[in-house]
Amino acid sequence: MCPANTSAGAGPASETASPAPGSTPAPAPAAPAWPLWEVFVRSNRGLSHVHAGSLHAPDATMALRNARDLYTRRNEGVSIWVVPSDAIAASDPDAKGSFFESPQGKDYRHATYYTKSEGVKHL
Repeated sequence: MCPANTSAGAGPASETASPAPGSTPAPAPAAPAWPLWEVFVRSNRGLSHVHAGSLHAPDATMALRNARDLYTRRNEGVSIWVVPSDAIAASDPDAKGSFFESPQGKDYRHATYYTKSEGVKHL
């Protein structure tokens, strides 16, 4: 007796065979994506780190090396930070009014209502 599926092109072997003329091949399975890293560069000592961009890398060491090669090619940095983008928590830009709005009735926190003392030299 012969197996039930003996016709040419049937079964799992035909799925890996070359596609028929005129058809498009099936895409290859995607490799797992590397995590996204945010890059911050400090241009001079004493200045703040500034967001320079993003890159994909498998780990922090490779992210630092790639950030150095990509964002400081012309000696424009003295320090680089790389942070996994999923570790960054951010406020919602649409809620900026309620998030950054100063509470009412706490005007004493601002120095506009205080006068300068005449005897104090360091103010």
